[in-house]
Amino acid sequence: MCRIAFAPSIQRHVPVAERELPAVTLAGALEAVFAETPALRGYLLDDQGGLRRHLTIFIDGLRVRDRGGFSDVLAPDSEVYVVQALSGG
Repeated sequence: MCRIAFAPSIQRHVPVAERELPAVTLAGALEAVFAETPALRGYLLDDQGGLRRHLTIFIDGLRVRDRGGFSDVLAPDSEVYVVQALSGG
């Protein structure tokens, strides 16, 4: 089962525990978490259903490619980490 974790900066706004899920795509993993923590959907997704600009998701250390449909494939032992994107200048 894949593991999904959320950065402390996200948990400050929406408390959500790290968990293991039987998902084959990122979309499946996110939907499972949203079913348990509905407030997280509004924090992570924009009004079009895509990932908000101030957030990013890594799967096994690589940034996701599909920020709208979340079709990135998960291996059974994948690690998914949702974080707030850094910006600066």
